[in-house]
Formats: sequence, C-alpha cells, structure tokens
Amino acid sequence: MSWRIIYSPEAHQDLRDIYGYIAFSLLEPETARSQTRRIMEEIDSLDNFPMRYRTYPGEPWCSAGLRYFNVGNYLVFYLPKEENHTVSVIRIMYGGRDLDKQL
Repeated sequence: MSWRIIYSPEAHQDLRDIYGYIAFSLLEPETARSQTRRIMEEIDSLDNFPMRYRTYPGEPWCSAGLRYFNVGNYLVFYLPKEENHTVSVIRIMYGGRDLDKQL
C-alpha cells in the first residue's frame, strides 16, 4: 500500500526559502531548481516504506516518532502515521543549524 505525503506549511516555506537562498543570494537559479527537485523526489520516495529512516534522537521528538534523512546538506523531518498511511513532512532544514532549537 502506498503512503500519502503531506507537507506542513513550514515545510512548504522551507522549500521556498532554500530555493530563494540558492537562486537569489548565491545567484544559482539552475542549482536552486535542481536542489529543490532532488529534495522533493526523495520525499516522494517515502510513499513506499517510510520507516526505513531512523528516528530523531532528541526528546520529545523520538517518542513522537519523528524521523529524518538527509538530501545533500539538508535534513528532511517527517512523521509517519501507520493508522492512516500518511507521511507528514514537518520541516526541511540546512544540516548546519541548531536542530533542537529549530524543531
């Protein structure tokens, strides 16, 4: 059975911010398109076996079942819900940030 993927408003904004930073601050619009496309393709792959990635080690996130994986320098945080086969993408962040503070 395929899982349905849902983006939080914050995750949508994170993608826009990633694109904007690379395209307008770094002046690399093609790289921005490529990077955001790569992130979205990896997220789309969660529709089969979303439990394959590890849970976030910090609390209360670990107990809540928050999982994450990296795409280049970015981390994708998501919550899989087995009861309704949905994956909620919570945030997409640069890996060099203070993750506990940002979550």
